[in-house]
Amino acid sequence: MADDTPAIADPAALGLAGFGVTTLVLSVFNAGILNGKLEGVVFPLALIYGGIAQLLGGMWEFKRGNVFGAAAFTSYGAFWLSFYFYANTFAAGLPAAEAYKATGLFLLVWTLFTAIMTVAAFGLNGVIKTLFVVLLITFILLTIGDFATGASATKDIWTKIGGYAGILTALVALYGVLGIVANTTYGKEVIPMFAKKA
Repeated sequence: MADDTPAIADPAALGLAGFGVTTLVLSVFNAGILNGKLEGVVFPLALIYGGIAQLLGGMWEFKRGNVFGAAAFTSYGAFWLSFYFYANTFAAGLPAAEAYKATGLFLLVWTLFTAIMTVAAFGLNGVIKTLFVVLLITFILLTIGDFATGASATKDIWTKIGGYAGILTALVALYGVLGIVANTTYGKEVIPMFAKKA
């Protein structure tokens, strides 16, 4: 008997887009390219696109049976949602002299999670491997930046370098979006994804 279950489109394009766009905007501020007073533009993206849309992508990956995609998109969707609520609701109530420790811890646990996912990503195509390696570097730099003590200039240097690493991370993610959408649309590989060789 034929299976009449409708096919589910690849949700990785949505997940990578929500991640890439939101990461790009935040990283522009981390890199110091735009005035930090404009940083509020990040929060709607973190809530809606990086958070909710990416979370939905993760749920559809569960439906497709893709363990890596489900874990990645659901988790990083939750990252953006928790970032939104932390930055908008809880951070202001922390002791000013020690708030950096809480933010550093927040980033540290995501660095550890990203390290785990980076190991797993080496079983996938070259775009995803590159994405997770650069993302891991970004989280390491930002974590060091938040844990940095002493002169704020030292923290700013780490955060700025992390911002540029984040921009590169976002561009790799958006390249992945282009690859998935274009290759699916054309029915052949027109954008190389550097598939893992058997």
